[in-house]
Amino acid sequence: MNDITNRDDVGVLVHTFYGKIRENEMLGPIFNGHITHEQWPAHLSKLTDFWESNLFGVRTFRGSPSAKHVNVDKNLNHTISQAHFAQWLQLWFETIDELYEGELATRAKDMARRMSTGQYIHIWQNRPEEYRKG
Repeated sequence: MNDITNRDDVGVLVHTFYGKIRENEMLGPIFNGHITHEQWPAHLSKLTDFWESNLFGVRTFRGSPSAKHVNVDKNLNHTISQAHFAQWLQLWFETIDELYEGELATRAKDMARRMSTGQYIHIWQNRPEEYRKG
């Protein structure tokens, strides 16, 4: 098994991972409810940009994931939980382990762990006070 070495590898990872997300019992309804079938190709390209930027330090990604996540939480009546992020991480790690090994594969896991924690905290901090539950 090889490490992640280029954008094509990142694309394979992103497409495989989000294929699992879209089919997942917990996460699929959330993602599919916010991203139409027609929007998925552009979204996958943007996510590939995001991970390429983070793993290789190139500036292909432009956007604000934090604002998008806060908006999704608002649309779901502030019900995004740590369990959602745990499921996301489990699928991310599983997909990486199926496809890659090595330094960048490990970095992708470490970055995802930090990002998921940061995203959940950002969502929680941007909720109305009455929705801030542990």
